[in-house]
Amino acid sequence: MALTFFNTFTRRKEEFKPIIDGEVRMYTCGPTVYDFAHIGNFRAYIFEDLLRRYLIYRGFKVTQVMNLTDIDDKTIRGCNAKGISLNDYTAIYKKAFFEDLDALKIQSAEHYPEATAHIKEMVDMVKILLEKGIAYTMGSSIYYRITEFPNYGRLSGMNLAELKTGVRIDVEEYEKETAADFALWKGWDESDGKVFWETELGKGRPGWHIECSAMSMKYLGQTFDIHTGGVDNIFPHHENEIAQSEGATGKRFVNYWMHNAHLMVEGRKMAKSFNNFYTLKDLLNRGLHPLAVRYVLLSTHYRQQLNFTFDGVKAALASLQRLWDFHTNITDAPHGDSGGRISSLVREAREKFIGGLDDDLNVSPAFAAVFDLVKGANIVLSEVGGLSPAEKREILETWDGFDSVLGVIKPPEESLIIDEEIERLIQERIDARKRKDYAESDRIRDHLSGKGIILEDTKIGTKWKRKVK
Repeated sequence: MALTFFNTFTRRKEEFKPIIDGEVRMYTCGPTVYDFAHIGNFRAYIFEDLLRRYLIYRGFKVTQVMNLTDIDDKTIRGCNAKGISLNDYTAIYKKAFFEDLDALKIQSAEHYPEATAHIKEMVDMVKILLEKGIAYTMGSSIYYRITEFPNYGRLSGMNLAELKTGVRIDVEEYEKETAADFALWKGWDESDGKVFWETELGKGRPGWHIECSAMSMKYLGQTFDIHTGGVDNIFPHHENEIAQSEGATGKRFVNYWMHNAHLMVEGRKMAKSFNNFYTLKDLLNRGLHPLAVRYVLLSTHYRQQLNFTFDGVKAALASLQRLWDFHTNITDAPHGDSGGRISSLVREAREKFIGGLDDDLNVSPAFAAVFDLVKGANIVLSEVGGLSPAEKREILETWDGFDSVLGVIKPPEESLIIDEEIERLIQERIDARKRKDYAESDRIRDHLSGKGIILEDTKIGTKWKRKVK
């Protein structure tokens, strides 16, 4: 089966064919660093992480760019309100963003360009648009004239013939029903405070839309393979990116546009007024496991609306425990031989896993393949009593491959480590059982359980695991 993605631009699934065979260049819309990222943002970043990881699993070399929007209306308002520099203000949220990425096991992109470090590229692009007559000056600002781009509206489905002309929009985002000439460069005014650049375009700063066009093309070229983001980015942001990029170069900007649907929380739109607005740190402070959050954000197809619930996180914990236990049980399995049954299970799981994700990253069949392998291998293990070294290696290598895509099915390294005190207590319980002191054995077991250590007595001895919480 061919690898296919739903292309927002054409509104259909298409076989993925990169510009350069075996290589993928992709741009993912990153955070506006005016505040801590919320779980709706991370729904997008998890989808983009799944895309990146699966492309690598399928053998592609991936070059990913994720921008950091550190200059826009929100960051300027924020730094001025606090009376600190723009860099000092955004540095707080940049640091938090990368900490959150690590907590959710989101792989690092190759480039994280900051808008403030790419003013020259933006100025150069605006100058080209001015020279072509696509942009015009009004006062101290510069605007893009959308009537000069006949294909405006193709991505969002907006009809250019029905749009008002001669209306200029200065704000960074505007209503879906409205479109007008948008700002490429904003002349300085008092509300900007000390945030401005002295350039050939005058004293001011770039508009939000020009930032992504200039930075993506610097690192990926004038035409690249994939551009992603949430559905809320389609209009106006991505529509404007296409217009200004193709207006400047005369070339197709992006071949495949991929967008994830919105996230709901407990069945409602996430909003501070509904008391259901959460950053990742909010969730971790409530005691939620970051990988359980990742599991929930990952387990619904990216183009379907996701309903984030605390019951869902609890169910995810149970699923993680089962998956991590399986990995440990396979690792520790005694010697045996299934007579080819394991190889058959592994082959079926791989086919189902790849078949699902090849179909526009359909993650449900992929997870089903994982759990089918768990169920089937557990049955074989219970009947045969063990695995041959080759069978164990076959399962674990397949599991490693699946985890390289999903990022949640192998137990975290910290869950496999115990300190000397815990190790001593486990040995004391083993000794108590040997001398049939079951009261002491139970006391130690209960004590360890309170510390999150679960003991299991098996045919091959006492095993321990950390309780997922």
